[in-house]
Amino acid sequence: MATETTSSCTGSNLLQPISEIINLPLDQVNFVVCQLFALLTAFWFRLYLHPSKTSPFIRHVVATLLGFYLALFCFGWYALHFLVQSGLTYSIMMFAGLEHMHKLCFIVALGYLSFCQITRVYVFDYGMYSADFTGPMMVITQKITSLAFEIHDGETRVRMPSLLEYLSYNCNFMGILAGPTCSYNDYMAFIEGTAYQPRHLETNGKENGKYKHTEPSPKNDIISKLCTCAISLAIFLSVSKLCPVERSIDDKFIASTPFILQVLYLYLSMLATRPKYYFIWTLSDAINNAAGFGFNGYNKDGSPRWDLISNLRILDIEFATSFKMFLDNWNIQTALWLKRVCYERCPINPTAATFLLSAMWHGVYPGYYLTFLTGISMTMAARALRHNIRPYFLGSTTHRSIYDVITWAGTQIAICYTVVPFVLLAVGPSLKFYRSWYYCIHIACLVLVIALPVKPRHIRIKEEQQQQNSLQGGLTEDHNSHSITDNNCNQKHKAT
Repeated sequence: MATETTSSCTGSNLLQPISEIINLPLDQVNFVVCQLFALLTAFWFRLYLHPSKTSPFIRHVVATLLGFYLALFCFGWYALHFLVQSGLTYSIMMFAGLEHMHKLCFIVALGYLSFCQITRVYVFDYGMYSADFTGPMMVITQKITSLAFEIHDGETRVRMPSLLEYLSYNCNFMGILAGPTCSYNDYMAFIEGTAYQPRHLETNGKENGKYKHTEPSPKNDIISKLCTCAISLAIFLSVSKLCPVERSIDDKFIASTPFILQVLYLYLSMLATRPKYYFIWTLSDAINNAAGFGFNGYNKDGSPRWDLISNLRILDIEFATSFKMFLDNWNIQTALWLKRVCYERCPINPTAATFLLSAMWHGVYPGYYLTFLTGISMTMAARALRHNIRPYFLGSTTHRSIYDVITWAGTQIAICYTVVPFVLLAVGPSLKFYRSWYYCIHIACLVLVIALPVKPRHIRIKEEQQQQNSLQGGLTEDHNSHSITDNNCNQKHKAT
């Protein structure tokens, strides 16, 4: 059974007394304290290094140096890997041709990440499942490849980023430890102070005078996100130890517990696991917002939105009624990255390719691959079920409600079943869990995929485009007819 182990921390030992008092590994204490320090620094950065008060050069330098300081505090000399990975890929961007630069950056960045993950797991400390130095490298890999693809696709500025801009984008203090990834253009707009300007414009191109002279404040969103962090951390620390996932493969538990109660326990144990990620990602989002990064326009009521780089929507996750809905709201920025660099570019079976890339990016634990391979069959089965069954439940509100309740329960069970190997990490415990369930969901997915065929993706896309064109054509005709009617009415009015 794979269990969490305590390993020597490669970062600073300054907080060792605190680690012993609260009985948590030192690397985790360092991580949380550094994130809280980054939060306080972000407020200072926004107030005293505002774009109106200082140059982009100074903002880049400060953001980069603070990022390296936090990395060194948490990981010690292992933080040098961040520089090596960034340096190798920056050299490729500078000297490789535009045609192949994005592919080379992708191979080198992902390859170097995989090398570090292999050595960390199989050479130094197998089973360590805490704040490790490859975690930040995963986000840096996303940023490197996103920038390379954006440059190749012509979505960024004409000039190449300078080395300082590149390091600031990859290793700034707001996202060095936990991300999230973001667009290079969005980051540069934040640094240069132009992030608010385009979002002051209405869809008709006229400037919205209500917000013309005021810069939106992230205060309310930061308070809300910090409250979410506190609640998530409290739930995780209090509940996760009461419902460990490992109990679901305990022989005594399996023998003495009815299957329906095993299902319920699995749901509760996974429900208790997720707040850890809610805490990490929400705190990281709050840090970026405190620095002034993450503004995403205004809501209909005029309140500012600060969700440009948000990584999750908790309510949509917990009440997801489909496998896709869960994935779309979980680790959002990673899902967008996978879509950008793989799903939209892979000509053959993009779903399978995207899941396999996600497994490689996460690391080399066998449980990751079992989870994402299972995820492929889950996605295909859910797609088949939705396309073939859902239309029969759209006739009335009652039928839709029944469908939502059933699909919510099915989605939660499917997610729990899929994610167990991701938590257990090792092959033996993961297969033991599947055997205790008699591989029933794997078999059900296979039956659904075979019995309920779905049209190929390119045909579905073509049909959707045809429907959209038909709808737009109908709207245009309606608009023209309304315009003619209005003109006739105006002419009659004038004649009268």
